[in-house]
Amino acid sequence: MRTTQTLHDGWLFTKDQIDGVPTCSDAKGWRPVTVPHSWNALDGQDGGADYWRGACWYVTELTLPESAPGTRTYLEFEGAATVAEVYVNGHKVAEHEGAYGAFRADVTDVLTDAANELAVRVDNAERSDIYPQMADFTFYGGLYRPVTVIQVNPTHFDLDYHAGPGVTVSSTIEDGNALLDARAWVSDPQEGDQVYFEVTDDCETIVAAATMPAAASVRTEITIPDAHLWQGTEDPYLYTVTASIVRHNEVVDQIEVAHGVREFRFDPAQGFFLNGKLTPLRGVSRHQDRLGKGNALEYADHFEDAALISELGANTIRLAHYQQSQDFYDLCDRFGFVVWAEIPFISRMNADPAAHRDCIHQMTELITQSFNHASILMWGISNEILIGGDSPQLVANLKELNDLAHRLDPTRPTTMAQVSSTPMDSEHNQITDILSYNHYFGWYGGKMEDNEAWVDQFHAMHPDRSFGLSEYGCEGIISYHTDDPQCGDYSEEYQALYHEHMADIIDQRPWLWGTHVWNMFDFGCDARNEGGVQGRNNKGLMTIDRKIRKDSFYVYQAHWSKEPMVHIASKRFAKRASDAITVKVYSNQPSVTLFVDGVEHATIVGSHVFSFADVPLHEGFTHISAKAGELTDSTTFEKVAEPWAPYVFVDPEGGAGVSNWFDDVNLDEVQAIGDIDETCFSVKDLINDIIANKEAAQVLANAASSMAGMRVKASMLGIMGNQSVESLLAEGGMMGGATENHSEKLAYINQQLQRIKK
Repeated sequence: MRTTQTLHDGWLFTKDQIDGVPTCSDAKGWRPVTVPHSWNALDGQDGGADYWRGACWYVTELTLPESAPGTRTYLEFEGAATVAEVYVNGHKVAEHEGAYGAFRADVTDVLTDAANELAVRVDNAERSDIYPQMADFTFYGGLYRPVTVIQVNPTHFDLDYHAGPGVTVSSTIEDGNALLDARAWVSDPQEGDQVYFEVTDDCETIVAAATMPAAASVRTEITIPDAHLWQGTEDPYLYTVTASIVRHNEVVDQIEVAHGVREFRFDPAQGFFLNGKLTPLRGVSRHQDRLGKGNALEYADHFEDAALISELGANTIRLAHYQQSQDFYDLCDRFGFVVWAEIPFISRMNADPAAHRDCIHQMTELITQSFNHASILMWGISNEILIGGDSPQLVANLKELNDLAHRLDPTRPTTMAQVSSTPMDSEHNQITDILSYNHYFGWYGGKMEDNEAWVDQFHAMHPDRSFGLSEYGCEGIISYHTDDPQCGDYSEEYQALYHEHMADIIDQRPWLWGTHVWNMFDFGCDARNEGGVQGRNNKGLMTIDRKIRKDSFYVYQAHWSKEPMVHIASKRFAKRASDAITVKVYSNQPSVTLFVDGVEHATIVGSHVFSFADVPLHEGFTHISAKAGELTDSTTFEKVAEPWAPYVFVDPEGGAGVSNWFDDVNLDEVQAIGDIDETCFSVKDLINDIIANKEAAQVLANAASSMAGMRVKASMLGIMGNQSVESLLAEGGMMGGATENHSEKLAYINQQLQRIKK
């Protein structure tokens, strides 16, 4: 029978550059670590765009349990970022490229009866042929997911094909019965071996079974009468399909697959239907990192994330922008979340065919390893890929990825997330089965109200296309507060106001098949410096440490949760320099009553947001409580003489770039780029070098804002730091904007940069 052993403890780690393959005896003085582990857990979140990227080594002793003769021993790595080389007793047994998919190595033939040693070289240095190339998150390095020893009989369910499970189960529904399509791939089947499928319900009662002769590939249909359906978060019912290889009444290998029976469809006019029920998908995106851990998460971390998203009331998660842990997909099955799973084909395509082969490889791994999850209902092929510009090759590559996803899995649709500037009539909008856009109107540019105007216009233009919002959001930093929230102030109040608006317009449009807040949690992006917080994207509804629910969290809980709730907003805005204030309360109850120092102030009948005006503040401290049904919430405000300065963010960059920078320039008179003075900045220089100089950074921010048609700060450009300005402002890309006078604009930018000494 199959046995597994997780290699959690006993690892030694070094960043030192090592010649040859190190042994445990070579590792004296190395740092003891546990796996999962990331070497960027701290420097990947502290800002400066300087987190360490390179090769590191891990070594450990392999202590294996006694096993029967002929046993095959595999090592399984669930995630090693980004390139891994695996050595056992000095022999290279595997090499894997890509940070997010699992891989395995059969190490049987290099094991000894004495002590065995495992050495793993992991390298997260930048590679032009491995995605992601450029993105707004930290590319953490490390053995950041579990490493497991798997021991099996020579006859076993396949472990070699792209680290898949060796068994797949899908189903259709006919007349209330579930027809399961069960497949298995068997390594080294013997004469007389049988493959036995057994289906049990959540009470462990056998409800269906099938047996067939073992072969390299087997397939059978199993009927579950009167099947209990997987109804998302309302009823995430799962059957267990146990696949066994049986020889002479002995089970030689066995695995279990959780299976949810469901059918679904996307209707452009009405929205998403799960098992025939209109079910607007409303939820969040999630990155897989935490404060002080990077992406090296334990099961408890994954469980807490799922529980918090469930507490919010969400019914869908976009797992951006890469394959995530199988533990988290399992939890999504159990909690009932509808999942968008995707690969990190993001921001910019590299024209090198080797890079496209990496996309193909990552998509194949994602689907092969994750096929059995009931929660996954769509495969994402790209995110904001037009930032780097359009080309016929990009269109061809996207179509090939789309076709690959359909070929590997004909049961699920494909989707993609378009950058906001993608034209409504772009041919990219016709590639995948369903579609979504990332929009930040009301944060990076435009007004909040532009969101509904754009959505309605697109819907009218494409009445036959199912589309949604794959990202929307704004930054909210819990130390900043105001009673007059404005775009760009980073206050908790503006973030909440923005999400009040978005939640309302989304409620009014059930035909949006899915909407995903960006993001559930703040996350690491070492290049960022936003709102005085370095190394972090602060758009989360919760903080990166999962300790604090921002007010915007409760906005969505009031809209989505079925559990009664009430929450007084702006509790952290405790010091008030006013005689009276407005108090907002979020609740999913029909009415809320507010009390001031125990005296009833007012009752409001409404929905979601209850705004109490002219709430008096007494000298010193005033106690406020809100009652909704049987629920209460309370807080205390302090009346002060002057507004408290730390509540206000003072922007050292002096605001955004100038959006009309080119308007006063006669571009026809700008000379073409000629010889470059290397002692001064130019469009040939890297973004990181430019933004390190305050004057040059402002030139770049002005140019990017004007060409992109959105508010761009120099600090935001840090995520593109290893590109040249010339590349960033490439014609056809997001920052390149419209192609009119493109070469003249680039020449003018170069002219301005050449005036600034390095």
